[in-house]
Amino acid sequence: MEKFQAVLDLHLKHHSALGYGLVTLLTAGGERIFSAVVFQCPCSAAWNLLYGLVFLLVPALALFLLGFVLSARTWRLITGCGCRARASCGSGLRGSLVCAQLSAAAALAPLTWVAVALLGGAFYECAASGSAVLAQRLCRDRDHKCAAELPLVPCHEAKASDVQDLLKDLKAQSQVLGWILIAAVIIILLICTCVSRCLSPVSFLQLKFWKIYLEQEQQILKSKATEHATELAKENVKCFFEGSHPKECNTPSVKEWQQISSLYTFNQKDQYYSMLHKYVNRKEKTHSIRSTEGDTVIPVLGFVDSSGINSTLGL
Repeated sequence: MEKFQAVLDLHLKHHSALGYGLVTLLTAGGERIFSAVVFQCPCSAAWNLLYGLVFLLVPALALFLLGFVLSARTWRLITGCGCRARASCGSGLRGSLVCAQLSAAAALAPLTWVAVALLGGAFYECAASGSAVLAQRLCRDRDHKCAAELPLVPCHEAKASDVQDLLKDLKAQSQVLGWILIAAVIIILLICTCVSRCLSPVSFLQLKFWKIYLEQEQQILKSKATEHATELAKENVKCFFEGSHPKECNTPSVKEWQQISSLYTFNQKDQYYSMLHKYVNRKEKTHSIRSTEGDTVIPVLGFVDSSGINSTLGL
């Protein structure tokens, strides 16, 4: 029991890092299986380039879009947006910043796919062997039949041995591009993380407290919502079968649900830990939690909108 509790605590403490790690491993494993089982280069001058690029980029695009779909923040941003006031949906710099953060998070899986595919080399070899531009460069000072036989290289069908040896060059180019991509992503990620932490309006320990608060708030909110929904359902079913009038049950209004579901903004004067926290406190003063002067979107506080009462897969 103690071991299980330790594993659970580890998951709650590092669930974000573990989630990204799992996505990376699944993507890398999926790419290797995909390239070994499904991919078959046609070895045709007309098809190699298109076929290789489709296998390299289309799955990456699909994973990128899937990253948006699986993000709770995406649905906070767009759910009911067409019916709400513009302030609720975000606009201008605020909306652009949120979209940029969503795009950066969604790019993890597609970048992993492309990097692993380039390190493997099969997709790039197929695509590059069908490129007329690369053929001119690779076949310089070689046999005049080199350009015609280059598309056959991925299938090991080139008759000239010096042409078939170009497969090593293509694989080397692919792996170098893969390592460059990995290095660039790590450097950019490190820079962005350092900059966002340097611009953090709160200290390291307060940030840890903030995450603990959000975990507890979501657990209590889910428990209370389940209890309230169960009581309401029981009362409605009872009244349906008995033909009686339902007891009064105080349920938040549509406007109240919209206010606590909107994207979080930080204000240095009034530091609230969530939209629910902001709603409860501002309601007493102004009966509204609309954005006021000083409300800004802070990249390092993006985790506030990432948690939800239900998982994104259930939406």
